[in-house]
Amino acid sequence: MSTFFAISPRVEALKKTLSDFVEFECIPAEAVHHKQLGREGSAERWKSLPSVTEHLKTRAKSLGLWNLFLPSYYPESPGLTNLEYGVLCEIMGRSPIAAEACNCSAPDTGNMEVFAKYGTPAQKQKWLVPLMEGKIRSAFAMTEPAVASSDATNIETRIVRDGNEYVVTGRKWWISGAGDPRCAVYLVMGKNDPDNSNQHKQQSVIIIPADAKGIKIVRPMTVFGYDDAPHGHMEMIFDNVRVPAENMVLGDGRGFEIVQGRLGPGRIHHCMRAIGIAERALEYHLLRITDPKRTAFGKTLSQHGKQSFDIAASRMEIDQARMLVLRAAATMDAKGPKAAMNEIAMAKVIVPAMTLAVIDRAIQSHGAGGVGQDFPLAYMYASVRTLRIADGPDEVHTVQIAKHELKRATALRAHEQKQLGNQKQMLAKL
Repeated sequence: MSTFFAISPRVEALKKTLSDFVEFECIPAEAVHHKQLGREGSAERWKSLPSVTEHLKTRAKSLGLWNLFLPSYYPESPGLTNLEYGVLCEIMGRSPIAAEACNCSAPDTGNMEVFAKYGTPAQKQKWLVPLMEGKIRSAFAMTEPAVASSDATNIETRIVRDGNEYVVTGRKWWISGAGDPRCAVYLVMGKNDPDNSNQHKQQSVIIIPADAKGIKIVRPMTVFGYDDAPHGHMEMIFDNVRVPAENMVLGDGRGFEIVQGRLGPGRIHHCMRAIGIAERALEYHLLRITDPKRTAFGKTLSQHGKQSFDIAASRMEIDQARMLVLRAAATMDAKGPKAAMNEIAMAKVIVPAMTLAVIDRAIQSHGAGGVGQDFPLAYMYASVRTLRIADGPDEVHTVQIAKHELKRATALRAHEQKQLGNQKQMLAKL
């Protein structure tokens, strides 16, 4: 991986340390991790925690690779910019267990950012500190099965004030991390002021301990058959769950503000991890087609023209996508998330689609093996396919990009009229 964006010698050193950790400790540990989890679909997968992951966490801490994401507004932040962390995120993306090993995995990173940026001192002490230490995990409950959650104003879960408490009632699904036995807290988005004339001030985010009465885990949702245990993606019910009033985050009606503050950087992190996945898929592709033991019609696969074109296409697409994401990160650093909205939206649409194309070419080069369990390609594909939906589907971001472009039309028309006026003056002088 290379970048034209300047990064400090400190981050270059972190890159080397992190790369060695991922390549020679995390990736070799993946098979152990899956073996310790047990058979896909087994109930035990939701109870047993792979000990190899805890070993990797200890190693990451000792190497100074812990909580690298933590924003600069928190005192214990490592002080990395979005651009610098994005570069490191790509390296972590190369292994499905590396981000957790460094305490940099979703949804915990986004939730820690919420607590760090918007939490009260008491909320930080109770939830942020143990999350930063890796002692607990968390979930963010937003999406609902009964409504089109891509428009968050549709959310129906109710948060009702009752004296010194709030009562939460609703059904959520695809709540990543809620299946983990270490999940101790949910950040839940719901409506507590449904009659507010401003649709974007009807929602709030509230803290609910995972052991609160009235919470029911309905079932784990699978992604193309993968259960992602023990993390999981759960459907769950909040049935008149009562929490103290001090569990409200930031204040009534501030839900959209919180969510937007949470998702902007998170989308960049997802994209950079996806680029790491694409790079690893391309490496599998290269190894497969250059294997001298695998020949077709008297030639290695790489000697057939189609494979060369596929390899070249993957290389070009990865490098194009990386530059777009890094530009979005650099814009966020220079001007803030709001100014980078268009770049973030473009990255969020382009990167998952690019990664899927790269993985698909690698799968094709492996034949039947590409869709089986002997290679990680099928799981990569299933995981990345969700990114075209998670944190806002492609369609929402594409509409945003179009709106941004259409705003330029009035100025362009005036510009064109000036050009035509000058043209007429020039022609009149002939």
